Amino acid sequence: MSRSKAPSQRQLRVGEQVRHAIASVIERGELRDPDLDGVSVTVTEVRLSPDLRKASIFVVPLGGGDTESILPPLSRAAPFLRHRVSEMVQLKYAPELVFEADKTFDYADRIDAVLQSVGLGGSEIAGAAEDEEHGP
Repeated sequence: MSRSKAPSQRQLRVGEQVRHAIASVIERGELRDPDLDGVSVTVTEVRLSPDLRKASIFVVPLGGGDTESILPPLSRAAPFLRHRVSEMVQLKYAPELVFEADKTFDYADRIDAVLQSVGLGGSEIAGAAEDEEHGP
């Protein structure tokens, strides 16, 4: 059984720089793909390999929607985005960009639905946790 190591400080820092670079390119409308017209994309996370040569970019459409429909146009734009990232982030090698759907919001919705079904809402749990912190 192999365990994956936690990301290093450098991976986290560079990942955040790459995330900001990609988000700014998308925000400025530099991607000219008709499949992305009228779609706002949120870059939620970037995970870099230990050698910083591969970046997994997690995206979700702003306001929800079909994440799978934005992955092909973003993958087509990956070479352009890689070039722009290399200009904006100082690295020895520009990382290969791989776009993936961010499922964390779906998981959070499912957990919330389960909690609602047993009669516990998210705010009730937060309030109970806060009460435990402060004591009686």
